Amino acid sequence: MTSITASFDQPPTTAEAEAYLYLQKGLRLCRYKPGDRLKPEEIAAEIGMSRMPVREAFRRLAAEGLVTLRPNRGCIVAGLTLDEIYEIFEIRSVLEGLAVRLAAPKMDPDTFLELEQLLDRMERAGQAGSSDWVVRHQEFHALIYKLSGRPKLIRKINALHVVIEPYMRIWFDYADKPLSAREEHERLIRALAQGNALQADQIMQEHILGTAPLLAEFASPGRR
Repeated sequence: MTSITASFDQPPTTAEAEAYLYLQKGLRLCRYKPGDRLKPEEIAAEIGMSRMPVREAFRRLAAEGLVTLRPNRGCIVAGLTLDEIYEIFEIRSVLEGLAVRLAAPKMDPDTFLELEQLLDRMERAGQAGSSDWVVRHQEFHALIYKLSGRPKLIRKINALHVVIEPYMRIWFDYADKPLSAREEHERLIRALAQGNALQADQIMQEHILGTAPLLAEFASPGRR
């Protein structure tokens, strides 16, 4: 089976798409932080294009809730409230639970082998203290939900991952990765291997919802 690990970067087909992916990556990797002002002329110079595609990319990012467009202040990187963090994880749990149910019948031995390999990479990254753990974790989830065969569902899940990734990266830099991560993912693999799609759905939802309070506690005012 061909690898279907996560790939949030897609080949740009237009200048606007190139600017959008450039900015999206900067947001995901915490290059741009909540409250930062994004200046179209500076972004355009960095990419090597005119300001118009960058402004169009700003509007697309604003529609996704990643930035805020304000009169006289321009484009500001948006932040998440604690309630919004919980809401994102709640939505993710439902959508990814659905993706698991849809993907379960398409699982084969090669899929399970790749999932185990991704867990190994995730664990090595965690032990090394590398924020690559976040990427490996996303790849594990993406391998499953891409098998759902539902492009619109996949796009919605990807968008939620993009919104929450900067917080996951900062959290990982300050806190130990969840010690139960390997065990939780192994439980999910076992349920899928047994063909129990409903149980896999429940495990996935519990896993995602269990992360929300950990991240919210870290993000609370005065926590750091």
